[in-house]
Amino acid sequence: MADEEHQQQHTSHHGHGHHFLVVAYGIQSHINPARALAHRLAQLSGDDVHGSILATLSVHVAAHRRMFPSSSLDSDAEEEASDGVISYVPHSDGFDDGSLPRTPEDWALRRRVSAESLSAMLARFAAAGGRRPAVTCIVCTLLVPAAVDVATRHGVPFAVYWIQPATVLAAEYHYFHGYGELVAAHVTDPAYEVSLPGLRRRRPLRIRDLPSYLVDTTGSPLAKSVVEMFKELFESMDRWRPMVLVNTFDELEPTVISEMKRHLDVFAVGPMVGAAGGGGASNEERTHLYKHDAGDKKRYMEWLGAQPERSVVYVSFGSIARYTKQQMEEMVQGLLQCGRPYLLAVRRDGLEEGARHVLESSGGGGRGMVVDWCNQPEVLTHAAVGCFVSHCGWNSTIEALAAGVPLVGVPSMFDQPTNAYLVEEEWEIGIRGERNSEGVLAGMELARCVELVMDQGTKAMAMRERVTALKERAQLAANAGGPAERNLQDFVSSVQQEYFWYSKYLHV
Repeated sequence: MADEEHQQQHTSHHGHGHHFLVVAYGIQSHINPARALAHRLAQLSGDDVHGSILATLSVHVAAHRRMFPSSSLDSDAEEEASDGVISYVPHSDGFDDGSLPRTPEDWALRRRVSAESLSAMLARFAAAGGRRPAVTCIVCTLLVPAAVDVATRHGVPFAVYWIQPATVLAAEYHYFHGYGELVAAHVTDPAYEVSLPGLRRRRPLRIRDLPSYLVDTTGSPLAKSVVEMFKELFESMDRWRPMVLVNTFDELEPTVISEMKRHLDVFAVGPMVGAAGGGGASNEERTHLYKHDAGDKKRYMEWLGAQPERSVVYVSFGSIARYTKQQMEEMVQGLLQCGRPYLLAVRRDGLEEGARHVLESSGGGGRGMVVDWCNQPEVLTHAAVGCFVSHCGWNSTIEALAAGVPLVGVPSMFDQPTNAYLVEEEWEIGIRGERNSEGVLAGMELARCVELVMDQGTKAMAMRERVTALKERAQLAANAGGPAERNLQDFVSSVQQEYFWYSKYLHV
């Protein structure tokens, strides 16, 4: 049979051009960019070249329940949901009660059960016919090895969604391709400079700038397990050559993207943030796994509306940070020392013993507002916000950049040190706050950094000019018909060719 005839039969059989199954690790920082990607894929539907596109987002059952608290799942039937653009179908990971795996045996169980549940999902989709066609590509965020297992086992093309910057992709790629021993030999010297291909900047990455799990000296079981998962992921990428979607944009990391295209099929599809506008996910499309209500939003938005332009210090260390009593005391004192209005987002369940009392008794002299949770892109785009004190998780970093807000970066783990390096050294849109020997950001250090970013000095004004320029570039990248959409279309076209090959030579 001719290739064209086979492809026509294949398309006619399934009734749609593509069905992307996006599998995300079930935490806030993975779900939101995964949801935005699924939306953008689905919004390509109707394209004459790609045909109709369906997208389904799948997270483990416990996370799905937090996304849709009104749903009622049981062991016999999985509750599906839809927002009118994409579908949400959970998979079991063996810990449906929300408990966490603790031992190596637990992690092995989670992987096995996840693979079984995802395989069953593929079978259901294939049997559904025209109502929901078979999956033509699995896209997985980081740390979901079961998704790779299922894709390779069933002969379905898969892609990796790299939800960290391209610089971290490059650092980890080279770490697992010849540079691991060099890093290990100097891991106790935070200032040691590591020159990696494609990363030769004004100031090379230092040991302290690399992802924390690659340079861990504590023997942390979490760091070891993360390194093993990334090692396996890169081995899979070497073997299967999947396409790699990166939540960045070409003008933000041009040199490193060019370098990585020598090793991997990389597509820059970001920024995946609502604040960028254009083709990005709207603020309403964000997922909130933590307590929030409309009353709180009305309260903090009205408060912001009463503050002068660029006057507010917004502080949030992300969804998994925990605050000790000492850290909360220093945080409050530093914010009061600044003498500026501040909005502090702190999850109450993230406060260790004693820290809650410090927070509740701080008062703030009428200058501050404390909230459990907020819509971060909406806050960052408010004209009153002049500085973002952040842990420098990638979602927060790129949201600030896309909103044109300079940063005070206070990294602690994962890719955060590298992101803080990019903010301070590469893009010069903020500075890094230094923690003391106990890992605490002192109040005086916080106040010093905030003033450096928010005063009227030459350095602060230059930061604001640079972040405003990057905001404009991010907007252009995310706009309909812009580079991100074109790169995503190229990705879909590549999947089309790959799935045609798979279906013809592996399934016929």
